[in-house]
Amino acid sequence: MEIKKTGLWFGRQAVRMCLMVLLVSILAFVLLAVSPIDPLQTNVGQTALGSMSPEQIAKLKSYWGTDLPPVERYLNWLKDFLHGNMGTSLLYRRPVAEIIGEKVMNSIWLLFTAWLFSGILGFFLGVLAGKKRGGIMDRIVTGYSLFVASTPAFWVAMVLLMVFAVKLHWFPIGFSVPIGMDAGQISIADRIRHAILPVVALSITGISSIALHTREKLIEVMESDYVLFARARGESDWSILRRHGLRNILLPAMTLQFASVSEIIGGSVLVEQVFSYPGLGQAAVTAGLGSDVPLLLGITVVTAVIVAAGNLAANVLYGVIDPRIREGAKR
Repeated sequence: MEIKKTGLWFGRQAVRMCLMVLLVSILAFVLLAVSPIDPLQTNVGQTALGSMSPEQIAKLKSYWGTDLPPVERYLNWLKDFLHGNMGTSLLYRRPVAEIIGEKVMNSIWLLFTAWLFSGILGFFLGVLAGKKRGGIMDRIVTGYSLFVASTPAFWVAMVLLMVFAVKLHWFPIGFSVPIGMDAGQISIADRIRHAILPVVALSITGISSIALHTREKLIEVMESDYVLFARARGESDWSILRRHGLRNILLPAMTLQFASVSEIIGGSVLVEQVFSYPGLGQAAVTAGLGSDVPLLLGITVVTAVIVAAGNLAANVLYGVIDPRIREGAKR
């Protein structure tokens, strides 16, 4: 019976995330439909389009489906999307699903590494700051976090690029692999070396929110009545931190960490552009500048799916670790 209730709770969470992705796709389609982007002009060019007859233009509109009502166009796109067909990219002249698959493989480990490092470092710094309110570590971590929180990710990427790549020549200036090298000769070490600066740029900007949130929660715990009682019993600071502090701040920090997936993806758009890293973020910028509507729409929906998966994982883990969350949702 308990397994059935847990399955129903998980199903509700999954349905909620699917509805969110559906709403994102509708909103993205509406915004692109009302934008001044003309798929015909993007595909054939303004000069060629101006030299065509009205009959030829009508045939092109019928071919690209732009002569259909917006609702019918969206339903056709949604049906194809559910079957794995996202259309054809106007810039690359290839299936959108194929392009996104390649770009995701380039970006996924970059994003995952940055997400993992920012979470671990942010949690560690938050614990150092919140352990003793007003102490030297608290002032240092808080000042650093506030400064980084107000700093754009692309600016951090440009500083890292100028200092460590241009000036010191410690790392390559961009791309995911060495230029002019055969694919068979590229090693894992080469890929790691090219990804270090983008990962550091994304990690630096993702630390602040985790650190500040963990600090606030830990301060609340350390100033609570049961911690004062534990001190009166003679417990050491480390024992109090381990038995009372970490256990009470782990769940909020975990939730915030999974919610930060959207921030990492958003920051990667411009960070990958700065380092010319051929990932999903750079593809989104290229699609936007090139008016590639099918590719831009596909990237938007795929990133929404990734963010929704992160939120779903947070909800599931939250419910597994703390069953009271599931019981509250059922009621």
